[in-house]
Amino acid sequence: MKTLEVVAAIIFDEQGRIFATQRGYGEWKDWWEFPGGKIEAGETPQQALHREIREELDAEIEVGTLLHTINYDYPAFHLTMHCFRCTLAESHLTLLEHEAARWLAPDELQTVRWLPADEELIDMLQSCRYNTANETVTNK
Repeated sequence: MKTLEVVAAIIFDEQGRIFATQRGYGEWKDWWEFPGGKIEAGETPQQALHREIREELDAEIEVGTLLHTINYDYPAFHLTMHCFRCTLAESHLTLLEHEAARWLAPDELQTVRWLPADEELIDMLQSCRYNTANETVTNK
């Protein structure tokens, strides 16, 4: 089975909301995900995140800690997704590839239909509280 290694930006704002994007193409059109993409040869995960966010959102981010790595088997491939806590380095976002986007509070995360691989992270984000000032994580 083919393996894809990708990164995802879990972008928090100052109110603790999380940025989510809706796919506008392909088999998973209209499903929600965290922005990011494939790690290219020679890139670190952090470099890949910076590149992907510029390509998808025309924005710069600050990449923080690794929150979680998800391994998920889709029917056609195995996905390894490294999910990093991020913040915006600037205030604007422009959707260049996605159909829609929303800022969601942790208790609103279940209001959209997430890609299957992302659901594990959604459960984790809802069961923990993130301190946006210093990136600490505590259980509720």
